[in-house]
Amino acid sequence: MSKKKRKIDSENRAFQARWETDYLFTEFKGEPMCLVCLETKSVMKDFNLNRHYATAHKEKYERYTGDARTALISDLKGKIHRQQNLFTKCMTVQESSLKASYAVSLVLAKAKKSLSECETVKQCAIEMAKAFGDEKMAKNFESVSLSRRTVTRRISDIQCQIQEKLKQEIENCKYFSLALDESTDVTDVSQLLIFARTITEKFDVHEELLKLVSLHGTTKGEDIFKSVEIAVNEHGGFAKLSAVVTDGAPAMQGKKSGFAGLLKKNGVNCPVLHCIIHQEALCAKILDFSHVMNVVTKVTNLIRGGNRALNHRKFTAFLDEVSATYGDLLMHTDIRWMSRGKCLERFFALRTEVPVFLEDSIKSDTSAYCSNLRDPEFLCDLAFLTDMTAHLNNLNTQLQGRSQAVSDLYGHLTAFKRKLILFHDGFSSDPVNLTHFSACEEMRKDTPECEMFFAKYKKDIESLQEQFRIRFQDFHAMQHRIDLFADPLNAAVSEQPGEMQLELCELQSDPFFQARRNERGLEFWKLLPESRFPLLRDFALFMLSMFGSTYICESSFSTMKHIKSKDRNRLTDDHLFQLLQVGCTNFQIDIDSIVHQQEKPQVSH
Repeated sequence: MSKKKRKIDSENRAFQARWETDYLFTEFKGEPMCLVCLETKSVMKDFNLNRHYATAHKEKYERYTGDARTALISDLKGKIHRQQNLFTKCMTVQESSLKASYAVSLVLAKAKKSLSECETVKQCAIEMAKAFGDEKMAKNFESVSLSRRTVTRRISDIQCQIQEKLKQEIENCKYFSLALDESTDVTDVSQLLIFARTITEKFDVHEELLKLVSLHGTTKGEDIFKSVEIAVNEHGGFAKLSAVVTDGAPAMQGKKSGFAGLLKKNGVNCPVLHCIIHQEALCAKILDFSHVMNVVTKVTNLIRGGNRALNHRKFTAFLDEVSATYGDLLMHTDIRWMSRGKCLERFFALRTEVPVFLEDSIKSDTSAYCSNLRDPEFLCDLAFLTDMTAHLNNLNTQLQGRSQAVSDLYGHLTAFKRKLILFHDGFSSDPVNLTHFSACEEMRKDTPECEMFFAKYKKDIESLQEQFRIRFQDFHAMQHRIDLFADPLNAAVSEQPGEMQLELCELQSDPFFQARRNERGLEFWKLLPESRFPLLRDFALFMLSMFGSTYICESSFSTMKHIKSKDRNRLTDDHLFQLLQVGCTNFQIDIDSIVHQQEKPQVSH
């Protein structure tokens, strides 16, 4: 600092000290302010301050001199500071109250709870504060606005932030894919879910709800295409689209008037895949054991149907008395794909107790059922269906879950096809190999004559193999690309596209990558430098951006049914979308930034 500047600063400090001592003025936000009346002067001149003091305050305060005047100035400045702190404190409490309002709204939206419950949360917080004897905190909680309309606005603000982040995510991504599924809500309105899976140049994968479209009219392919087109165009269009996965309905997969056909007609050339989980469920239906399922379903309904409360109570008491393996039967619902396996497993375990109960407690119209449940051939069919459905359910469980790459899903599918070959060989051997069919093995131990029935199940396995071969054609067509993605160091170079063959030769010959062959999938592809392997790296980004199933849509429909329930069936389409997007989002919500964007709260005087 120069001597001249130091001299000026010293003079300014001396002048300011003289303001306080002679004229009872201090500096406030760069301007002189009177300590007595708090009036500020725009011009920092000695004459202006002297005139104000002489005309307004000299008569009252000129008798204070020396230490008395110093104490007076200190007291006046203390009063100003306390007043300023009061306003600051009020502002801080208001801002904290606003943050709390957003935080509670977010928690309830994530928990899929009714917005009217916010007032209950507020009352609980107040009562807890009072129970701890903190009356000050209780008053702070009372200041938090959590009315139903206020919380609705809070959810809208949070959802706007999610939309902004999603828009930036799609703008910055390398590729994205879509998952589409349609279902009806509790008021029979058709709801179309559109999810987006994005990937950045740094291999960061993100799955997020793009749009929930309420279709109040028809649900044709044209309606679905228009809805998707509008939603995607709001975020930059189809230029980065890598694939679309649907539930396989005709309106989705139709080549002419379906969504897939209209997408192609509009110049969007990307694969439209049929959800791998849906196709697995369709394959499972080829097992025609209706004679078994009819008996299981009717007996279960007879024992624990809607108007069979007494039978149900007697049955559970009976099972408890005989110390059965399970304490009850399970109901079966066709639309819940995995319920059949659970129902069969429970029924098979109670196959000896059920006919005894039917004969002792129900008696009428149960003779046919009891005859079936004691027939060795019927019980073998029940055992085989129980075991085979358990294997299919296990595959279904493996295919579920978010953020799975297409290669992972296809790997589970390939493994199951190999298991079917193993099962077929087991039932073709003599004697039949039942290592992987525990229920059938249990039947063979209990009833040795069952051995003669097991060979016929070879045809059922062959039918299942044929279904798995015919279906999944869209995934089978991608097998070479899936193999390359899953194991690039061992992939056949000649089977890959010509533009990538040279880079693949370099990759497979590089000792650095050969030493890291234990790295698989995403972790391996991250190692590739873009300067050396631009095409292979782009290929990996393309594959990782693809949805393989509509599981994320299916799980979100479950969430939607919690949000728009019978008790909340008057939710508007916009509010339903906002609540679902907030409830399903993976983004971190920055409440501070939302609060700072709001207008400054007004403090009452």
